[in-house]
Amino acid sequence: MLVAEDEALIRMDLVEMLEEDGYAVVGQAGDGQTAVRLATELRPDLVVLDVKMPVLDGLSAAEQIVAARIAPVVILTAF
Repeated sequence: MLVAEDEALIRMDLVEMLEEDGYAVVGQAGDGQTAVRLATELRPDLVVLDVKMPVLDGLSAAEQIVAARIAPVVILTAF
């Protein structure tokens, strides 16, 4: 699984929760552009993306990841 979230503390908490539940987090990104690059390189089974991120937002990153048939995407946001 790849986790992309620009808020470092939220990203760390999310990764910790996922790993405690037995999921393997193979990569982490702080922006959408890095998420697309890592998804392409790592080919995770699932990508979890925050909506609002710098450089490239989560929706645009999701479009690229899905269009390239890299992995399913789950969009995450907190208001």
